[in-house]
Amino acid sequence: MSDYTPPKVWKWDAENGGKFAKTNRPIAGPTHDKDLPQGEHRWQLHSLATPNGVKVTVMFEELLEAGHDAEYDAWLIDIGKGDQFGSGFVDINPNSKIPALLDTKTGTRLFESGSILLHLATEYDAFLPQDPAMRAETLNWLFWQMGSAPYLGGGFGHFYAYAPEPMEYPINRFTMEAKRQLDVLDRQLAGREFIAGDQYTIADMAIAPWYGGVATGAVYNAAEFLQTDGYENVQRWAQQVMNRPAYLRGRMVNRSFGDPSEQLHERHSAADFDTQTQDKLAGSGN
Repeated sequence: MSDYTPPKVWKWDAENGGKFAKTNRPIAGPTHDKDLPQGEHRWQLHSLATPNGVKVTVMFEELLEAGHDAEYDAWLIDIGKGDQFGSGFVDINPNSKIPALLDTKTGTRLFESGSILLHLATEYDAFLPQDPAMRAETLNWLFWQMGSAPYLGGGFGHFYAYAPEPMEYPINRFTMEAKRQLDVLDRQLAGREFIAGDQYTIADMAIAPWYGGVATGAVYNAAEFLQTDGYENVQRWAQQVMNRPAYLRGRMVNRSFGDPSEQLHERHSAADFDTQTQDKLAGSGN
């Protein structure tokens, strides 16, 4: 039993927030002036290869794989250093969360990963079915992911992997919800190749980095704890989606952790996958 009693008025203590105490705060706005870099392509992405960031880089790589003119510059935002609070980033995303995208052709700013996926799918008429029923089903699951993932990330993931100490009640509470959501997906995928039916869509791109990542152990290293091998339909779908060539490339972009050969901090052309990963840069002395 905890002996903690909430005070009548909560006060922020920047030193009492666990691993992310110095990158989270109860106010918005920039903390420092910093212009964002800009490359030569129409699309300027500022992100990090968390599940939310991977959704968008996978989308870009899938568009390119399908033959669309969707070249992009991807710039690393190091949230551990507070890059998301720089004035240039806040201008694109006032919520100071990755990913953030600027369309230099129209001057349009885009934030929230679901909004970015939907915008790009509409712009290129790709990965969003034209059939009204399939389109509605795709959007159902896209917005399901947007509403459900905070329980998986900020709820289960935070208390299981990042909280200063293990706490039974929140871990039990959010584990129950994580398993319920995995069961929702497993039932949806029974008899379906992809989330919305027989077509690969932005719904799959949105859901795989979170739920596929958890199911395969790539996110939070919690597959055994959650017994995810029991969700056979999710496992089959996750392996299929996450081994697509464009997905494998997309998950490398703006990645600053893990195997150096899978870290491409910045991406400005397809050739960067062969020459600019961290292992190659280290080997060249750069």
